[in-house]
Amino acid sequence: MALKIMPHGRLQEWVAEEKGYFAAEGLEYGFIVSGDYGMSSVARNDAGEIKTGAFETFGAGRSGADVSCACHWATNTAAREGAGHLVTTAYSVAQCAIVVPPESPVRRAEDLAGVPIGVGYHSGSHFATVQALETMLAPGELKLTFQGPPNERLDALLERQVPAATAWGVPLYVAEAFGFRKVVDATFMIGFLVTGPDATKADVDKYLAALRRAQMEIDLRPELYKHYHLRSVPEKYQDKVDVRAFGTGERIVFLPYTREVFAQTQQWIETHELFAKATGQADYDEAVIA
Repeated sequence: MALKIMPHGRLQEWVAEEKGYFAAEGLEYGFIVSGDYGMSSVARNDAGEIKTGAFETFGAGRSGADVSCACHWATNTAAREGAGHLVTTAYSVAQCAIVVPPESPVRRAEDLAGVPIGVGYHSGSHFATVQALETMLAPGELKLTFQGPPNERLDALLERQVPAATAWGVPLYVAEAFGFRKVVDATFMIGFLVTGPDATKADVDKYLAALRRAQMEIDLRPELYKHYHLRSVPEKYQDKVDVRAFGTGERIVFLPYTREVFAQTQQWIETHELFAKATGQADYDEAVIA
């Protein structure tokens, strides 16, 4: 049975397909490209916020994908609650930043005290913003506003609906192309989660082997592959940006996501009370793909 892969707005899957790396590994596969980074449009609440995000999509089935990605805080917790199994042989790292319009008076991290920062609920931007600013702002000074998935949040930022937002990947490059300024630079880890009941570890290993070869191609000659970024640029911005000037985005790291990292991540989540009390409490051995 073909492995159903949900890309993550990055270059690696498209390079692996172009170069025939999936086929070379003997992997039968297909892509599921759904919504805004796997998230469908959701109505805003009375406060104008969207209180659903990457974590919730795992419980909703991820549009039928067998393997997909989200910030490791979300994949870690989803695995503990039985919504999928963590892949422990690789993760990726995304550069992100809190950005403001060029005319903004905000210049330093401390200037963000009390300023609403647009993030995605229970998503990488949410947790990365807390992590990035917890040593820079006093308790109670961080103010978040939940503005939906990456491209919807980009719209809110460019249209000045929010005074600041956290962006990563292609939306960050688009914002910079429009002159938006970084106030705080950060990174966050992204995990792979297997949610398809018929997906095998053997197929996941083939998928990762192809991505590993693609990562080397990107490291060696990034300019040959940046054109694939255009697939992730919203159509209304495509003629306004030059993807040749973008960075390379998310980078896959072929190091283990260890038992210790799993435990430290859960401890940080629980300390910050970022999720309601988990309904499931799977340990590391139960949470990872066998």
